[in-house]
Amino acid sequence: MAFSTMTGVMTRAKALLAVALSAVLIAAAMPAMAQEVPPEQLALARKYIDLTDRASVYEVTLVEIGIGTMRQIVQQNPELSDKTDVAIGKVLEEYRDRKGELLDQFARIYAVRFTVEELQQIVAFYESPTGQKLSQANTEVNADLQAVMQVFTNNTRPEFFAKVRAELRAQGVEL
Repeated sequence: MAFSTMTGVMTRAKALLAVALSAVLIAAAMPAMAQEVPPEQLALARKYIDLTDRASVYEVTLVEIGIGTMRQIVQQNPELSDKTDVAIGKVLEEYRDRKGELLDQFARIYAVRFTVEELQQIVAFYESPTGQKLSQANTEVNADLQAVMQVFTNNTRPEFFAKVRAELRAQGVEL
C-alpha cells in the first residue's frame, strides 16, 4: 500500500474515531441536558463557571480550531495563506459573542449534578481568597500536572513493557 494511501486511511480512521467519541460524549451529556433545572440552581452553576473560567476555554478552543483550519488549508494550498488568515479572522469574529452558549451548557451540567446548597458552598469557596487563588493557579497547576504525567508515562512505559515481556518469558513466550 502506498504511503499516501496509508496516510489517507489513517486520516479517515482518526476522523471516524473522533466522530464516534463525540457521539459517546454527547450521549453521555444528554441526560444532564434534558433535565429541568430550577433557574436559581442554573444561575449558581453559571456563577461557578464564570468564577473558574481563568483559562478562557472558549477563546483558546476557537484559536486552536482556527490554527488547525489554517494548517489544513495552507498545507494543501500554500498560496492561500493570506486569504485563509483573513477568512479565519472573519469566522472567529462570528463566534466571538457565542461564548455564553457554551458556558450555559457547562453550567447546566453542574446544575444537574449539584444541589442548590452544594452550588452555594462551591460559589462561596471560589469567591473566597483561597478559592480565587486556586482558580487563578489552576491553569499553571494543570500544565505542571500534565508535565509530571508525561514524564511518568515516558518513564513507566518502557519499564512496564519490559516487565510484561519478562513475565511472558517466564511463561515460555518469546517476543
